[in-house]
Amino acid sequence: MNRERTVALDDGAETILESWGDAGPLMLCVHGMTSSRKSWERMALAYAGRYRVCAYDQRGHGDSATVNGPMTLHRSLADLNDVLHAIGEPVGVLMGHSWGGAVALLGGERFDVGRVVVVDPMIRQASLPWYDEFLDELRGVFALQGAARAARVRAEYADWPEIDRERKVHAVATMTSRPIEALRDENPAQTWDLRDDLDDYPKPLLIAVAEPSESLVDANDLAYIRAHGGNNVTIRVFDGHGHNLHRTDFDRFVATVNDFLASSPAQNYPSVIPNPSKNPLPPSS
Repeated sequence: MNRERTVALDDGAETILESWGDAGPLMLCVHGMTSSRKSWERMALAYAGRYRVCAYDQRGHGDSATVNGPMTLHRSLADLNDVLHAIGEPVGVLMGHSWGGAVALLGGERFDVGRVVVVDPMIRQASLPWYDEFLDELRGVFALQGAARAARVRAEYADWPEIDRERKVHAVATMTSRPIEALRDENPAQTWDLRDDLDDYPKPLLIAVAEPSESLVDANDLAYIRAHGGNNVTIRVFDGHGHNLHRTDFDRFVATVNDFLASSPAQNYPSVIPNPSKNPLPPSS
């Protein structure tokens, strides 16, 4: 059974929080660019009976496509904080993909969650050529409307399972390119560098990384995490799979998460870490 409710964000915007399942601790999932809360439905089905899975739409995506911004990483983390307050109970697992992986890394360090799982996270701001290529692809899709757009998305993701393909249709149904452009333009590189936040990460953290040639986590950053992340960090590289490895190699991804959850005792922390050397939120500009 799934349930939806509207959550008010502290700047007057709103999002939809969707939850699946009735038993077990909470798993809160944060999607990446051009996805939505519904992209986590297959995860919810896989964990039915063990976790209650919930997810929300980030700004500019899914049913929050008309929320125009801001699109700073600071604002994304504040939105996560608002959602956590609306949930009103500790979260056992915080999971995120790509942009959502960056949000989960920061939120997992700062907020009351037990473990963190991130899928090919944006440790640093992506390059301008990466955005140029991505936006060129998106503009072709977003030039279409309604059924024509949905058909184009279904064709482009024909190799995905139907459940993931249809949830992608939902994510971009009314999207524009503006939130992606804003994620590029409102987040200069110096404000989107999470390497210091990964130093001796304070909670059990699983980082699932794509094939090196396809990953947003480059070789230097991966080496940095291995050297500085500390004993709580587990890294798994999914050779042969790209940025959406949690969709294209779903069974292995779930098995990897299961092993991580079984071997890493959850930890509880106060809602904001009591460490004056780290800001509760990343810089707002």
